[in-house]
Amino acid sequence: MDYNWYDFVGNIGVLTILTCYLLLNLGKMSNSDLRFSIFNGLGAVCILISLMYEFNLSAFLIEIFWLLISIVGGIRWFNQKYKNEMTLKD
Repeated sequence: MDYNWYDFVGNIGVLTILTCYLLLNLGKMSNSDLRFSIFNGLGAVCILISLMYEFNLSAFLIEIFWLLISIVGGIRWFNQKYKNEMTLKD
């Protein structure tokens, strides 16, 4: 079995997502925290990069949705921040 740079990138992505999940369950990170969405999104991107070289449809689909859900979480965080800033100005 060859271990290539894209395998390493994919493994970093897996570790990033699993670390976020662990921190969430330990109460060290909130799912409403922007870092949660960013790290999950970055993990998904890393896995998607590895899938460009060793494609697997099932893994590709879950990572696309993982990335999209992370983007939605980031957008919700920014919308909430904007809403809070507007409330403070009133």
